[in-house]
Amino acid sequence: MKIIFDESAQISAELILIFGGIIVISLVALVFYNNYIHGFNSTFNGSNSTSQLNSTTSSIQNLNNLF
Repeated sequence: MKIIFDESAQISAELILIFGGIIVISLVALVFYNNYIHGFNSTFNGSNSTSQLNSTTSSIQNLNNLF
Protein backbone atom coordinates (compact mmCIF):
# COMPACT_ATOMS: atom_id res chain seq x y z
CA MET A 1 0.00 0.00 0.00
CA LYS A 2 1.45 3.26 -1.09
CA ILE A 3 0.68 6.39 0.96
CA ILE A 4 0.49 9.62 -0.97
CA PHE A 5 1.60 12.71 0.90
CA ASP A 6 -0.42 15.71 -0.15
CA GLU A 7 1.06 18.85 1.36
CA SER A 8 -0.57 21.41 -0.92
CA ALA A 9 -2.85 22.75 1.82
CA GLN A 10 0.00 23.12 4.30
CA ILE A 11 1.28 26.27 2.61
CA SER A 12 -2.18 27.83 2.74
CA ALA A 13 -2.51 27.06 6.44
CA GLU A 14 0.92 28.54 7.17
CA LEU A 15 0.07 31.71 5.26
CA ILE A 16 -3.19 32.06 7.17
CA LEU A 17 -1.29 31.76 10.46
CA ILE A 18 1.31 34.32 9.35
CA PHE A 19 -1.33 36.83 8.25
CA GLY A 20 -3.29 36.23 11.46
CA GLY A 21 -0.15 36.96 13.48
CA ILE A 22 0.50 40.14 11.53
CA ILE A 23 -3.08 41.30 12.13
CA VAL A 24 -2.85 40.59 15.88
CA ILE A 25 0.46 42.47 16.16
CA SER A 26 -0.99 45.40 14.19
CA LEU A 27 -4.05 45.59 16.45
CA VAL A 28 -1.91 45.52 19.60
CA ALA A 29 0.32 48.27 18.20
CA LEU A 30 -2.76 50.32 17.29
CA VAL A 31 -4.17 50.03 20.82
CA PHE A 32 -0.86 51.12 22.37
CA TYR A 33 -0.57 54.02 19.92
CA ASN A 34 -4.15 55.09 20.64
CA ASN A 35 -3.45 55.11 24.39
CA TYR A 36 -0.24 57.05 23.75
CA ILE A 37 -2.08 59.74 21.79
CA HIS A 38 -4.89 60.00 24.37
CA GLY A 39 -2.23 60.39 27.08
CA PHE A 40 -0.92 63.48 25.30
CA ASN A 41 -4.43 64.82 24.89
CA SER A 42 -5.24 64.54 28.60
CA THR A 43 -1.88 66.08 29.52
CA PHE A 44 -2.45 69.19 27.43
CA ASN A 45 -6.15 69.63 28.23
CA GLY A 46 -5.91 69.58 32.01
CA SER A 47 -6.53 72.65 34.18
CA ASN A 48 -2.93 72.57 35.40
CA SER A 49 -1.59 72.84 31.86
CA THR A 50 -3.93 75.79 31.16
CA SER A 51 -2.57 77.71 34.13
CA GLN A 52 0.98 76.86 33.06
CA LEU A 53 0.23 78.12 29.56
CA ASN A 54 -1.20 81.36 30.91
CA SER A 55 1.77 81.93 33.21
CA THR A 56 4.22 81.22 30.39
CA THR A 57 2.39 83.60 28.07
CA SER A 58 2.39 86.37 30.67
CA SER A 59 6.12 85.79 31.33
CA ILE A 60 6.85 86.18 27.64
CA GLN A 61 4.80 89.37 27.49
CA ASN A 62 6.66 90.71 30.53
CA LEU A 63 9.94 90.22 28.67
CA ASN A 64 8.78 92.94 26.29
CA ASN A 65 8.93 95.46 29.16
CA LEU A 66 12.58 94.64 29.79
CA PHE A 67 13.72 95.65 26.32
